[in-house]
Amino acid sequence: MAPPPPSSASVSQPVIDAAGSAPPDNQTQPLAVVADRLPWRHTFISLTVPNFRIFAAGHFIAVIAIWMQRIAQDWLVLQLSGSVTAVGFTVALQFLPSLLLGPWGGMIADRFAKRKILILCQSMAAILAASLATLALTGVIMVWHVYAIALVLGLVTVLDQPARQVFVNELVGPTYLRNAISVNSTTFQLGGLIGPAIAGLLLTAVGAGWAFAANAVACCSTVVMLLVLRKDQLHVNAPTPKSKGMLREGLRYALSKPTIYWPWLMAGFISVFAMSLPVVLAAFADHVFKVGAGGYGVLNALVALGALSGAIASTRRRQLRLRSVVFCAGMYGLMLCLAALAPSMVWFGVVMVLSGFWCLMFLTGSNQLVQVSSNMGIRGRVMSLYIMVLIGGQALGGPMLGWIAEHADPHVALLVSGGVPSLAAMTVAAILARKGSLQLTVDWRDRRHPVRIARRVAA
Repeated sequence: MAPPPPSSASVSQPVIDAAGSAPPDNQTQPLAVVADRLPWRHTFISLTVPNFRIFAAGHFIAVIAIWMQRIAQDWLVLQLSGSVTAVGFTVALQFLPSLLLGPWGGMIADRFAKRKILILCQSMAAILAASLATLALTGVIMVWHVYAIALVLGLVTVLDQPARQVFVNELVGPTYLRNAISVNSTTFQLGGLIGPAIAGLLLTAVGAGWAFAANAVACCSTVVMLLVLRKDQLHVNAPTPKSKGMLREGLRYALSKPTIYWPWLMAGFISVFAMSLPVVLAAFADHVFKVGAGGYGVLNALVALGALSGAIASTRRRQLRLRSVVFCAGMYGLMLCLAALAPSMVWFGVVMVLSGFWCLMFLTGSNQLVQVSSNMGIRGRVMSLYIMVLIGGQALGGPMLGWIAEHADPHVALLVSGGVPSLAAMTVAAILARKGSLQLTVDWRDRRHPVRIARRVAA
């Protein structure tokens, strides 16, 4: 049994009124998560929960394999077609179902047992990965095979992602939820650091087929992990009964809370323009730096290295502010713009590390803010809307950035990828500052916080 939380780790919900929305004057106030800085031994305190420890171990293996498949799939399409646009189209097929059907996946997650949904989805993912591996290893694979399997995998993701997001709460309960989200992000990025590197080696040595085979085995291990969880230790909430207008209810709820719809809006800009970064990196690896499959894996691993640092840093964040989430989104966009101007691959790689850091600071902060701001009975639908934007937006951004990289220039594609989210973040920040009567103050006498945001004093 997990030990009781330390007194410094008290979790609080955002202040809401009877209508379920944040008061106007609290729209940019900090969401207090911990009162004092946690000791380092509590950085991953959610892992003291046995069920979550099992889940995290299985998830780590699966994530490495997922990254291997993603890198191998993109590079395989590039080699088969010779087109960066085709790589973007593959991304679009994989994420288009989330864009079109995402809310229904959230409704199913609210109505049925999340663990059973995940077992079903991971079993299907194993079959798809095994099919891809068989086609690649027998040498008969064609681009349309990858397209078809990517589309079916996207349909599986529609059910898998909202159930996975909400299942974390069932594993750890509300006390450790925020920390568990950060641990999941850390696991994902650590897998993202290892997976691309292994994929690069496999692509160079034996081809893409073995990367797909590894993912099939990993999906099977995830199913086993889900089956061995202690059901009596899950924090299971009663399923939401079916009723008319469930999707509209979820949308109204999300739009009524600034701590949900502003992160949702920023996630849209990040998703469409900046989350299809592997597509642009494929163009840089093949056309700009000419470093081949191994170099492509290294570039993705550098992004994951920065993201891993960001995920760990997010576990140390004492307060969760809406404006800090917007700031992280803007910094991510700025880093991508700087990468487009990098004079060499060395400097490009350095900025990729920084890009990964700010991307993960945004993603974890945004995810935490949306989840903590949502009641459990509707959280599946709220998260499905968030995922619909975050994942589904890549169905639009992947082909767009691939086309720009191929027909204009990879540097232009990267400038668009970072420039639009940066401008969006500045616009949202200005709106929040005006609503919250905030202003930027500079005081060089304050050595700890020479530049800070403070409430405007009335004249």
